Amino acid sequence: MIKKQRTTKETDISLELEIYGSGNSDINTGIGFFDHMLTALAKHSLMDIKLHCKGDLHIDDHHSVEDCGIVLGQAIKEALYPLGSVERYGNAVVVMDEAAVECALDLSNRAFLVYESHMNPKIGSFDSELVEEFFRAVAMNSGITLHLIKQRGTNSHHIAEATFKAFAVAFRRAVAKNDKIGIPSTKGVL
Repeated sequence: MIKKQRTTKETDISLELEIYGSGNSDINTGIGFFDHMLTALAKHSLMDIKLHCKGDLHIDDHHSVEDCGIVLGQAIKEALYPLGSVERYGNAVVVMDEAAVECALDLSNRAFLVYESHMNPKIGSFDSELVEEFFRAVAMNSGITLHLIKQRGTNSHHIAEATFKAFAVAFRRAVAKNDKIGIPSTKGVL
């Protein structure tokens, strides 16, 4: 179990993360749609995530969403590296009705994000551009090379949810235990 606390002038975040959990979650960021996405991420990754954030929502949701991504990324990095005896690579295409989103990732300890998706600017009151900001923060702080590509879709709620679920499933596959692999790199370290 990894525990993280991050307090700034914009947010106060506490996180408990178990990479090899059961998909349980206790999420409260004050942003209903984001809570829904993080709950789906926990469920489909099988990570146990307890995340509480008090943010400056009177300004907007940006600081809270990005900072939650930072803290989650830091906790993932602490839990994973040095990497060994896992698959390392994961991919998934998740569909929600008309939407299909692909995620491919590498637990490379080299942060990179490719994000190719377009949605309507708002999902309810949630700024859809924050989906990219969240995953950028996760990737940059966890050391994951992450590609998220919308294959098709018109409903922004479906696209966003398929994005979170695709990441979850790909991540679950990448962290799957495989003792035969040892250190999954010809360099001998990740």
